[in-house]
Amino acid sequence: MRAATVIARARSVLEDDRRAIAQAGSSLGQGFVEAVDILLAARGKTLVTGMGTSGAVARRIAHLLSCGGTPAVFVSAADGLHGGLGSVAAGDALISISKGGESDELNRFTALARGRGAQIIVMTAVPDSSLAALADCVIVIDTPADTDPGDMMAMGSAIAASAVGDALAVVLMEERGYAWEQFEVTHPGGAVGKAIQDRR
Repeated sequence: MRAATVIARARSVLEDDRRAIAQAGSSLGQGFVEAVDILLAARGKTLVTGMGTSGAVARRIAHLLSCGGTPAVFVSAADGLHGGLGSVAAGDALISISKGGESDELNRFTALARGRGAQIIVMTAVPDSSLAALADCVIVIDTPADTDPGDMMAMGSAIAASAVGDALAVVLMEERGYAWEQFEVTHPGGAVGKAIQDRR
């Protein structure tokens, strides 16, 4: 009996994640297009940042952007206030991720990065947040409140933000005409690397 209850609860969480992604997809708009254009036109680096769970999402998005032909690195907003801000220069693009948009360290880092000449892309659920006010464009990630337990633990909202990052990586890859032959050069390790070698 307990096994059935555990599986049912697990499935309900996965269903919440599905609903979060679906609603985030439905809410995508002009901000997403503007973000694509900023990243395509950026003369410098692409940096991705966030705090807490959003930081974990930011790290994943940076990796996938790099895999698809948009070189990107994760930057810790907290470390950025202790010297890491030196990595930001005019011509860079910074993607700042926060569900609520009111994380002090993230907002301060983002404001300082803007002051150093970076263009700011914000991914948030709150388009009138302090973070969004710093942005050149805002990707609004709208998800049902009940997909985050207690409307606090970033589960559904984080999955949705990650999925939007996937969409960004794929669209940029296609817009750049980034070929799979180029991907193969940058991913020689692991099971993917072995599969590439086997095909040659």
